[in-house]
Amino acid sequence: MARLHRENYGVYGLQKMHALLRRQGWNVGRDQTERLMRAAGVRGVRRSKRLFTTKSDPRQTLPHELVKRRFTAEGPRKLWVADVTCVATWRGFAYVAFVTDVYSRRIGGWNVAAALKADILPLQALDMAAWAADGNLAGLIHHSDHRSCSSALVYTERIVALDATPSTRTVGDSFDNALAEAVNGLYKTELVRQRSPWRTDEQVELATLEYV
Repeated sequence: MARLHRENYGVYGLQKMHALLRRQGWNVGRDQTERLMRAAGVRGVRRSKRLFTTKSDPRQTLPHELVKRRFTAEGPRKLWVADVTCVATWRGFAYVAFVTDVYSRRIGGWNVAAALKADILPLQALDMAAWAADGNLAGLIHHSDHRSCSSALVYTERIVALDATPSTRTVGDSFDNALAEAVNGLYKTELVRQRSPWRTDEQVELATLEYV
C-alpha cells in the first residue's frame, strides 16, 4: 500500500486507494483499507481554497442552464462538464482546461496554454474530447461555467456544430458546475501543489499529460 501510494503522487485518500487496490486484484473492503492506510501511515492530501482568475461578460447572452445540479448520466456522451483553472509559473500563469464525461468521470479532453483565449484553450480541449468520442455527440449536453472564455461565441458555436447542446451555470453559483470544479480541485491538490514550483507552461503541460 505504501508503494502504491508513492507511485500515485503520494496523494490518494481512502476512496481512490480502495479503488486502486481492487483494480490491483486485492479483495479488500473499504473499512479494511482505512485501517491499513492508518497502519501504513499514508493519507490523502487536503484541498485549499479556490482562486478565481476570470469573470463573465455581463453583456453576453449565455446558453440556458440545463443541468440543474444533476450530475448523473445514463451512459457515456450524455453529459460533459468543462471548466478552466490556472497554475502559477515563473513566467506567469499557465491556464488549464478540462472536459469531463459525467458518466465515467473520465477526463476526455484537456489543454494547457499560456493565453486565456476561447479559440486556443477550451476549444482545443473540446476538440480532443470530441475526437476521442469519434465526433458522435448527438444528444450530448455540454455544461460549462459563465466565464467569458468558456462561454465565448466561438466555443458555443463549436458545441452546436458537433450536434451537442450548450449549457451554462448561473452567475455566482459554483455548485451549478460542482463536478467540473471538483476535477479542478483534485488536479490542484494531487499534482499542482505536490510538484510546485513550476517554471514554464510547457512543464505544466507535460505533467498534466502524465496526470490525465
